[in-house]
Amino acid sequence: MDNAPEIWKHVDDNAPELIALSDRVWGMPETCYQEARSCAEHTAELRRQGFRITENVAGIPTAVMGEAGEGGPVIAFLGEYDALPDLSQEAGVAEPRPLEKGANGHGCGHNMLGSAAMLAAIAVRDWLKESGTAGRVRYYGCPAEEGGSAKTFMVRDGAFDDVDIAICWHPHSVCDVMVAESLANARIDFTFRGRASHAAASPHLGRSALDAVELMNVGVNYLREHVPTESRIHYALIDAGGIAPNVVQANATVRYLIRSPDLKGLLPLIERVKKVANGAAMMTETTVEAQTLSAVANLLGNAPLEAAMRQHLEALGPPDFDDDDRAFASAIQGTYGPEEISDSLHMFGMEGAMPGPLCDRLVPADAPRLGISGSTDVGDVSWVVPTVQMWGATYAIGTPFHTWQMVTQGKNPAAHKGLVHAAKVMAAVGRQAILEPELIAAAKADLHQRTEKTPYVCPLPADLMPPLEM
Repeated sequence: MDNAPEIWKHVDDNAPELIALSDRVWGMPETCYQEARSCAEHTAELRRQGFRITENVAGIPTAVMGEAGEGGPVIAFLGEYDALPDLSQEAGVAEPRPLEKGANGHGCGHNMLGSAAMLAAIAVRDWLKESGTAGRVRYYGCPAEEGGSAKTFMVRDGAFDDVDIAICWHPHSVCDVMVAESLANARIDFTFRGRASHAAASPHLGRSALDAVELMNVGVNYLREHVPTESRIHYALIDAGGIAPNVVQANATVRYLIRSPDLKGLLPLIERVKKVANGAAMMTETTVEAQTLSAVANLLGNAPLEAAMRQHLEALGPPDFDDDDRAFASAIQGTYGPEEISDSLHMFGMEGAMPGPLCDRLVPADAPRLGISGSTDVGDVSWVVPTVQMWGATYAIGTPFHTWQMVTQGKNPAAHKGLVHAAKVMAAVGRQAILEPELIAAAKADLHQRTEKTPYVCPLPADLMPPLEM
């Protein structure tokens, strides 16, 4: 702790290059497993920085790992760079203004996420070199967090087997150590196949796959009353069978996202949803095939690492935003209502305690936080490696995730300050872990205690591979 500013200086020295990387990736938004240019940018920066490069991690063309240092413990920083569909947006304007209608956009801040994680890794690398300390630092460029579960495949492939601790972050509107609670989930396509027919002349000869999809959706909606309160089930029509109402649709597909607080609850919930699908197929005399696309585990916490991160976050304080940052954040807040602001702060027990448009104070250690209602493939890493994450303040308070408001703020000065701030906290945790073997030992003991009675079981089917087509 005493020499934390030393590692912070290494972050500041390298910040301009990594801010530029963040902005470049913002300008080339690519979605799930299609992040060829973004991965190439990260790979090029790792190579320029002198890291030893491993490409195609776990057989995934858009996954990369860079390593520096020798001997000692292995400290991993997890980065991401995937975007979201249909969120194209001009930067730095407080109104919806797509750059290209229907195009992608960085609506979850992963352009910053990867850049700050790499910045922290570079800072630790520079400190290792300068101090002559034994230790290895790795940056993992992980694609497809949004719906593709790349880290789950990487865990299954053993990419983290020799890692001692893993450190990550996520852009948000506040600064805090992340509460390690998220939902395990599985993304499954249910494809029904029936028999086409003329809907007026010979409807009795048809077997409607679309009817089966609709009946499945009705059945699952009734199921919702009888699942644990914290579970979530969502669906989207992927193929409705066609646009002609006078044709009995022979094929139709519905995609389900099934979530549960943990893996133990997820697996039986999946089976219940599958039973509903089979029932819909029986009622319509169709067949149904369930294809799992991705799956992730819930996050596990790690008390020793979270305590260490809290110390460094409190030593650093919140980001140093200025009046221009606050003015633009205020304009962004004008595009949504007080409900979004209240909801954002409620997650951290901070209603009324953050009066400005940007984070000007840390969430108190004893605030009554809520867990993450979404899911992340960092969860799978946390089951096999002691893992810690933070929320980094980069957006106006109340900014809803996966919106044009996030995209437009993604390369503003406040975002740049927030990503550098997050890199400093992460780098300080990595440095402390290398200097204090007892911290790593305590973190591993904590993980062992959490998983001793419930070992990790990969939620992916054994034969499922990530998409390899680029």
